[in-house]
Amino acid sequence: MRSPWLNKLSVIFGPRTPVSLLLICVISIVALIAVLGSSSSNELDSVPSTSKPDIYTYYRRLKEQAAVDYLELRTLSLGASRQKEFQLCGKEREIFVPCYNLSANVLAGFKDGEEFDRHCELSRLGEQCLVRPPKDYKIPLRWPAGRDVIWSGNVKITKDQFLSSGSMTKRLMLLEENQIAFHSEDGLIFDGVKDYSRQVAEMIGLGSDSEFLQAGVHNVLDIGCGFGSFGAHLVSLKLMAVCVAAYEATGSQVQLALERGLPAMIGNFISKKLPYPSLSFDMVHCAQCGIIWDQKDGMFLIEVDRLLKPGGYFVLTSPSSKPQGSSSSMKKRSMLKPLEDFSERICWSFIAQQDETSIWQKTVDAHCYASRKYAIPLCKEGHDAVTYYQPLMSCISGTNSKRWIPIQNRSSGSQLSKAELEVHGKYRVQPEDFFEDLQVWRSALRNYWSLLTPLIFSDHPKRPGDEDPLPPFNMIRNVMDMNAHYGGLNAAFQEEKKSVWVMNVVPVNARNTLPLILDKGFAGVLHDWCEPFPTYPRTYDMLHANGLLTQLSSERCDMMELFLEMDRILRPEGWVVLSDNLGAIEMARALATQSKNCLDCIGIVMLSIIAKAQIILNCISM
Repeated sequence: MRSPWLNKLSVIFGPRTPVSLLLICVISIVALIAVLGSSSSNELDSVPSTSKPDIYTYYRRLKEQAAVDYLELRTLSLGASRQKEFQLCGKEREIFVPCYNLSANVLAGFKDGEEFDRHCELSRLGEQCLVRPPKDYKIPLRWPAGRDVIWSGNVKITKDQFLSSGSMTKRLMLLEENQIAFHSEDGLIFDGVKDYSRQVAEMIGLGSDSEFLQAGVHNVLDIGCGFGSFGAHLVSLKLMAVCVAAYEATGSQVQLALERGLPAMIGNFISKKLPYPSLSFDMVHCAQCGIIWDQKDGMFLIEVDRLLKPGGYFVLTSPSSKPQGSSSSMKKRSMLKPLEDFSERICWSFIAQQDETSIWQKTVDAHCYASRKYAIPLCKEGHDAVTYYQPLMSCISGTNSKRWIPIQNRSSGSQLSKAELEVHGKYRVQPEDFFEDLQVWRSALRNYWSLLTPLIFSDHPKRPGDEDPLPPFNMIRNVMDMNAHYGGLNAAFQEEKKSVWVMNVVPVNARNTLPLILDKGFAGVLHDWCEPFPTYPRTYDMLHANGLLTQLSSERCDMMELFLEMDRILRPEGWVVLSDNLGAIEMARALATQSKNCLDCIGIVMLSIIAKAQIILNCISM
C-alpha cells in the first residue's frame, strides 16, 4: 500500500511522480536547512565570548553532518542520472601529462622558456577519458629487480633514441630485446656512480659516502637526474633523493626514474618556484642538468638558496668532457667565474673543485646576507607563506624562520625530537598529536597489509604464464599519500621496513605540514588536487587518501576529474585506499563504477574506532 505521504504527492504532481523531481525536492529542503544554518552561524558569531561553548560545538557537528548528507545526495544524483562509462583515450595520449602543452602555451603568448612550463589554466576543458597503457605494456618487475631492469615498452623511448643519445648513455644502459638494463657500476660520471658519490663525499670532508647521514645529508634534490642512477645509489645509502626534471614528450628522465621505483616528479627552473617550502633540502645536485645558472640575474641560484637548509651543499658537475690543456682550464674557469662571484653575494662558501665537479656550502649565519657587498635583499615578512608555483623572486628567504637550523645539528633519523617539533608551532603541531598520529598509522598499515595480502595471492587477476605473486613485503614500491598530514603513513612504512617510498602530498588548502615532513627526511610536495599532479601516467603502485574527498567537497574541484587523474597516474593492477566519511566513500564507489574499465571496487570495511569508512579499489585493466 502507498503511504499517505505518497498519496498527497500524487495529488500534487500526478499519479506518476518523477524520481528526478523527488530528488530536486529533497535537495531543496537540504539547501533550505543549509541557508538557515548559515544565518544561524552569523548570529552565533555575534554571541559574546561568555556564551556556552557547547553551542558552537553542536553547530560544527551539524555542519559536518550537512557535508555528509550533501555527499550522500550527490551519490544518489549520480546514480539517478545514470552517467555512462568513460571511454579509453586515443593512442596519442598514452603518455599524456595535463598542463604541459607546448603548442597551446605558444598560442597563449608564453615565450622565453615559459612555454615549456606548467600552465594548468589552459587545459581545464580537456576530453574526459581514461588514459590507456601502450599495447606492449608489462607490469614492472618487483623491487629491487625493477630498479635495474625495466620493460622498454613501458616508457616512451626507442632503440634509435638510445643509440643516438651519446656514449655516456650507452655506458649507462644496455638495450636487450624488450628490456633496458641499468648497470650500477657504470653511468653518470666517468669512473662510475659509486666513485662519483665517494668523490663528492671526500670533497666535503668525509671519509666515504657512507658518512653522508652523519654529516646531516638526509634528503637530496637531484635536478635533471638523467636516468636516476645517482639517486638509485643514494637510496642504497638510506638517503632520500628526489629527481626533478622538465617535462619531455619522449625519453623522459622523470618517467624512467619512476619506472625504476625512484622518487621523481616533473618540475623546472624557468619562471616559477618549485612547490617546496624554504629550507627543504640538505643537498641540491646538478650533473649536466642543462641550466645556465647565471641567467635571470642569478634568480635560479637564489631559488637553490631558498631550497637549501643552512649548511647545505650545492653540487654542480658540468660538462661531460674533461678539459685538455691550459686553454680548456681557462675556459672552464671563465664559465665558473659568474657563479663564484654571485655565490659570494648569497653567502655561499666555495668548498672544493675536482675534475668537473664544484661544490658550494650555504651559510649557517642568517645575518651574513646583510653584510655582503652588493647584498641580495631579504624577502618581506610572510613571503615564505605561499610557495605553490609562485614567480621566482630576487630576494633571500628563510632567514627569520625558526627552522633555520644547520643540517649538522639535526637528528640523524626520521624521529624528530620534542625541541625540533616545537619549531613547527606555527603549524599548530603538538607533540602529543604528532606521536598519537604515528600510533594510528602503525595500526592502520597493519590493517591495510592484512587486507591487501590475501587479495594479492587469491583475488588478484593472474595472467597466463605469470608466476605466482612475490611475497607481500615488496608487492608495491611507489606510494602516494594524497593527504599526508604529518607523514604518519610514511613513518609506519619505514618502521615496518617495507621496501617502498612515499610521495607525501600536502593539499594547498590544508594545514601546511610539509616543512615537518621534509625535516623528517621524507619526500613531499604541495599540490592543489583541483589540478593534475605533475607526473607521467602509470607511475604509482598505490594511492592513499585519508579524508581528502570530504576536504575537497566544499571546493571547486570536480570529483570525477579527481578520479580520472587518479586513474591516470595509477599503474595497471595498482591499488587505491580511501578512508573517509561514509557518504564520501559511497560517492567514491559510484564514481568508480563509471570508470570500471580500470577501477573495480573489491572491498569495503567499516572502521568504527575512527568513525570512518574505508574502500579499496584495484586498477585491473591493461
